[in-house]
Amino acid sequence: MDSLRAQICPTVTAVSKDEYSRQLKKLIKIAPRIHFDVSDGSLAPRELLPFGSMRWPKKIIADIHVMSMHPHAELAIAYALKPHLVILHAESHIDFSAAADALHRHHIKVGLALLPETKVSQFAELIKEHIDHVLIFSGNLGYQGGSEADLSLLNKAKELKEIKNALEIGWDGGVNEKNIEQIVTAGVRVINVGSYIAHSHSSKAAYAKLKVKLKH
Repeated sequence: MDSLRAQICPTVTAVSKDEYSRQLKKLIKIAPRIHFDVSDGSLAPRELLPFGSMRWPKKIIADIHVMSMHPHAELAIAYALKPHLVILHAESHIDFSAAADALHRHHIKVGLALLPETKVSQFAELIKEHIDHVLIFSGNLGYQGGSEADLSLLNKAKELKEIKNALEIGWDGGVNEKNIEQIVTAGVRVINVGSYIAHSHSSKAAYAKLKVKLKH
């Protein structure tokens, strides 16, 4: 298994500033790259802390997962905050090519998230021309916990590599110490982890356990 390039990215999923601060304080001590969930309630079933209220240390590689049917306002905020990556949902109503071009002009990488029922083939040309990262989603939008990884979705990783070999592929949903090796072996290089770390007795120990699995 080529695990050298695989990264574990703990997830921040918060509904308030206090919850956000508590989660971020723990995670910045253990991981260099963090996945931030943003939801206005239009795509995911609940609202989370608004993107404009989020801040993170400069040393953190920040990935922003925008769960919105109309993410135009979040894009404007991204131009100001300049995260490493903004992930838009394929199911959103937006001109993806124009959005990608605008993010790239602001030196922000562009991601596309695919819900389980969304086919890779629908977005092949967009991915080839404009997308840096594709997130294979296998979880519950807007929540940490309660989801199991649907590993049949790993077939999407193969399809994606055939479209664009240099594409960075992410996974979100149900990651644990029993399945992380299989996920990485399939070609996923960014493993977003929510409840396994967030709900553990020790976030540091849970993160370390997953890191050890990547070395096998």
